[in-house]
Amino acid sequence: MGDQIEYKNVETKIAEPDASSTFESYRAIGYSMETAVADIIDNSISANASSIWVDYEWKGPNTILSILDDGVGMNNDELVQAMRPGSKNPLDPRSAEDLGRFGLGLKTASLSQSRKFTVISKAHNGQPNMWCWDLDYVNKVETWSMIKYCPDANKWLSKVDDLSAGTCVLWWDMDRLTKDTVEDSQESKDNFLTVMEDVKIHLSMVFHKFIEDGLTIKVRNRKIESWDPFMLGYGGLQTKPESKFQNKKVSIKGFVLPHRSKLSPEDYNYGKGPKDSWTAHQGFYVYRKKRLLVAGDWLGLFKREVHYDLCRVQINLPNDVDEEWQIDIKKSIARPPAKYIDHITSIAKDVRNQALEVYRHKGKVLRRKLSKEQFLPLWEERIRHGKRFYKINRFHPLIIELYSNAKENKGDIEKVLQFIEETVPIPLITLKENENEQPHGQPFEGLDHSNIKETMQKLYEVFRESGMNDERAKGRILNTEPYNYYPEYIEFLKN
Repeated sequence: MGDQIEYKNVETKIAEPDASSTFESYRAIGYSMETAVADIIDNSISANASSIWVDYEWKGPNTILSILDDGVGMNNDELVQAMRPGSKNPLDPRSAEDLGRFGLGLKTASLSQSRKFTVISKAHNGQPNMWCWDLDYVNKVETWSMIKYCPDANKWLSKVDDLSAGTCVLWWDMDRLTKDTVEDSQESKDNFLTVMEDVKIHLSMVFHKFIEDGLTIKVRNRKIESWDPFMLGYGGLQTKPESKFQNKKVSIKGFVLPHRSKLSPEDYNYGKGPKDSWTAHQGFYVYRKKRLLVAGDWLGLFKREVHYDLCRVQINLPNDVDEEWQIDIKKSIARPPAKYIDHITSIAKDVRNQALEVYRHKGKVLRRKLSKEQFLPLWEERIRHGKRFYKINRFHPLIIELYSNAKENKGDIEKVLQFIEETVPIPLITLKENENEQPHGQPFEGLDHSNIKETMQKLYEVFRESGMNDERAKGRILNTEPYNYYPEYIEFLKN
């Protein structure tokens, strides 16, 4: 500890932040529309809402978006405090069910999408109260002053008053989304509706556990159905034992999703999730008090590869480890503490390996069944003048196909292959293998696999045209390098 400061003996000076520039800084935190709406809904859930209504009125640049809930609501003093920037100290203890931390979410989320937002709230059997942050007014008066205003105020006051208690957040002057749009333009309207569809999909994922527990969220009065990334209840799902760490506060559990062959087309599409991609949804799912923070991300610990599409790992956090896990204001980033990374990595590797086995199962069964098929390597070892050399196998199906289509270029192709063979950097490869600083990757690891799939399909067609039956053609491919590394693609081959 350094010297203790006797503050009473030190000259002080108040340096109050400029209201306008502070609010403009809030706007640059980096919310998307969907993460901003989700942040407002967090407040509704913390207020014990059982129903939440997201609605909008398309009016071009005058569009208004509303988020109404039937939570406990606020009296006037509580509303003023909630509207105050930094209304909470992130270090203060808080309710185990509280989804907020910084006391900024209402303000930062709202201002990220609008220059003006109004909150109307009513405590149980009280009167509705209303306050608005208007950045144009703040810029004009250069003070931290709210105004009591919202467009069509009586309409919105009435909506809140119809509830025994509740809160309505209204965004208007939404310059980030509706500036320079035209109300009668179908293109402008379609763009806006696309964004709102993204919001709906995002909410179905982020709040799926709350929805499954009975929370109702409606967008334009249509109930949102939850999307469960772990497909609980589906046949073929494999679950791993739960493990706890960080003083048993944090839990981690692995899920290996059903193989495609176990799912109907509808269920397979369900598994693709909001991003319409199995690959985009593999990885960790980090929750804080049932609220999804990070969806389908390997947190920098692994690469995203198609073989692990069936692997999803759930991590559950309480709300008192935010600082250690570096939870950001937007609640969209989480970083594991360094001392737990090895534990998390070890568990994830186990789940990934099991997911890989399931993913490749069909191809492996076929390869074992046809194990008598000759293995065709791409590279062969040769001895010349007492020294080792490596040659490309001229009987490899890809090389045979290349020559058959080459016509007058066969000589040029042969020269290029010879140059490749004669310049393989064997000494460097040997040195790196001996040093073992970085593991040797398998062919096409971490790369796009479209070439693997396309050439596999082409060879399959060639083999079938030569008279091989379906099983024999697939067996030949599975025993041909480098396709032996990717048996999972065999089931997609079509004659």
